[in-house]
Formats: sequence, C-alpha cells, structure tokens
Amino acid sequence: MRTTYLFTSESVSEGHPDKVSDQISDAIVDLFLSKDPEARVACETLTTTNLVVLAGEIRCKGVYENGAWAPGAKEEIEQVVRETVKRIGYEQEGFHWQTFRFENNLHGQSAHIAQGVDAGENKDEGAGDQGIMFGYATDETPGYMPATLYYSHKILERMAADRHSGAAPFLEPDAKSQVTLRYEGSLPVAATAVVVSTQHKPGYDEDNPAKRAELEAYIKKVVADVIPPVLLRETEYFINPTGKFEIGGPDGDAGLTGRKIIVDTYGGAAPHGGGAFSGKDPTKVDRSAAYITRYLAKNVVAAGLATRCTIQIAYAIGVSKPLSLYVDTHETGKVGDDKIEQAILGIAKLGGLTPRAIRTHLGLNKPIYQRTAAYGHFGRTPEGDFFPWERLDLVDDLKAALA
Repeated sequence: MRTTYLFTSESVSEGHPDKVSDQISDAIVDLFLSKDPEARVACETLTTTNLVVLAGEIRCKGVYENGAWAPGAKEEIEQVVRETVKRIGYEQEGFHWQTFRFENNLHGQSAHIAQGVDAGENKDEGAGDQGIMFGYATDETPGYMPATLYYSHKILERMAADRHSGAAPFLEPDAKSQVTLRYEGSLPVAATAVVVSTQHKPGYDEDNPAKRAELEAYIKKVVADVIPPVLLRETEYFINPTGKFEIGGPDGDAGLTGRKIIVDTYGGAAPHGGGAFSGKDPTKVDRSAAYITRYLAKNVVAAGLATRCTIQIAYAIGVSKPLSLYVDTHETGKVGDDKIEQAILGIAKLGGLTPRAIRTHLGLNKPIYQRTAAYGHFGRTPEGDFFPWERLDLVDDLKAALA
C-alpha cells in the first residue's frame, strides 16, 4: 500500500454552465414538490448563448394532469427559470436573465414507468429506476469529506459570496477550482497545486498587468483564508492560466444537467454509480439512495466505527426491496464490515431501505433541492429541512446495534 501520494479534486461555481443547468432543473423539482409532495419530475436543462431549453417528464396534481397544463403553470415555470438565472448573476450580452429565449418541452410521465413505481393493493412503492448508488465518508475534514474536494468547494463558495456582496466586483459568475494535496498515509500534509480559473470583468487579464496582479492577489488571499496555512508552504498557483476569461457561462460553453457528477459527490475519492441527481424527484433512487448511503457512511464514521467508509446499494426498477447492501471500511473498521451491514439492515426506522422508507426517514418530499445544485450535495451543514442526509442522528442506533 502506498504511503505517500498526490490526489486532486475539482469544483465548479454556481455560474458554470452545467451548474446553471443543474440549478434550473432543481428549481423545477422544487416548484412541483411545493405544489404536490408526490409529484414526479425528471427535468433536463440545456443552456447555451441566450437560450434555455427544458425537456423531460412530469406528473403533478393541479399543475399537469391528463396531458394538460393548469392555467398559468407554464408562465410560472418560466418565471422560476428566469429568477434562478438572475440569482446566479447573469446579466451579460450573451446570457441575460431577462432576454434569453426559453423553451419548455416538459410532458407527462410514461405510464409504464409510473405503474412500476406506484404503490398498489398488493405492491409497495418500487424504485424509480434500476442502478447502483454509493455513499462515502472520511474523517479527514470537519464535514467528513475528502479534503481535496472540501477545499475546492470552499474556494468557490467564498468567491461567490464576495461577488454577490460587492467585495470582489471584478468577478463574473463562471469559475472552476482544483486542489492537489500530498497525502502521507491517510492524512493530507501539503497542497502542492491550486488552480483557479474565474470569469472576470474586462481588463483583468495579461494585457493589464496591474489589474491582473489585483485578481491574482485576491485569489491567493481567498486560498489562504480557506486552506490551513500549514498546507500552503510549497504550493504552486495556476490562476487563469489561459490569460483571459471574459466570455463564460452558457455563452462560452453549452451547459447540460447532470454533467458534474464527481463535483456533486466526492471528487473522485469514492465510486460513483453513474446517475446524476439534479432534476429528479426523490422516487428516483439515483438521488434518494445516494443520499441515504452518504447518511449511513457518515454516521458510521461519526460513530467511531471506521475512519473511512464506502457503502453501495442496488435496486431494480419497480422493486421496493434493495437487491444488495455492501459496506467497505477500507481496513479502518473497528468491527467487521459484515456486522455493520447487518446492523444497518436491522435498524427498524430505516425500514429496510425501501424507496418509500428512505424518503420518509430523510423527509425528501419537500422543495429542498435547488440549494444542493452548486458546491456539492454532500459535506453541507444540515439546516431545518435542508440537507437531512448530513444529520448525525443514527450514531447512537449504530453503536447500540453493534454493542
């Protein structure tokens, strides 16, 4: 086993074109769930120069029934989309929240999918799709997340806060970050490289050395505020390495829902099942099962049962009972991985990890998803109904089950 190695993760800002698409799709999920907690939504968004296109399948009482939209529903959808883009901050010639062209191609959910998912007289609610989902946790950061991704997110969150507050008026919404850490054993000991590419106002480029220096100094200050100084003693910085980044967001590159699944999860430090989260209601186990496995893994580590934990779960479409549950503590476990699996399946309030039980336990049938669609779905602070999969309320149950 290697004891010294480099590992890298990246993040993208709320203004990245793919993240604009994710936030729009999740704003649509929230809109429908606010009208009908049992709504079914699968919304994909395309963004490009002055254009936003929605496509997908829905079912929502009072909004879209029997193949028809309720009066005013289409107008409300468009308003939500434009407000989402406005909140992100796009008021540019190539992408402006007031003037982009909008297409709504949402339509009714397939009856064949619906009959597999819906509960019936002799059938519990089934999974909304087949698939495998993974959850992960590590004790290397306060949020039980890989440090490389944790710091990549924090850099961009700070930059976005400064842009919105006016503290960094030269910033525009689109940005990316990347952090490389050297590990010794399981601990990060040095940040060897930090990459930040950010869209900026005209003039903050290599043709204007003074303003370019101002931008670089600002980025380095943000990094120093986010990453502990002990890790920054040998860091190489790459700040806007192309030299100029004025054209960004959907005007610079088309965006699609679900293209940043590694940014959304664990930065490559853990497996990913392949399914994206944004735009999907919680009957889709791509989303809800990934949330419950994160919740389980985080509580396993927080309970002191391991310092790292990966959990996999699998489902078949229309079937309520999971096909498998797999726990891997990467040789850091205090008890056998099989015993942790048995303990999880034996905790009554988890309901055997059926899709309905997951949604009930975590309270997922609520409009809580737009806030997940930038800066990662995991490692966030639970607040009220938001980010319930980050709670540590299963620790005592796990300890009792394994006593």
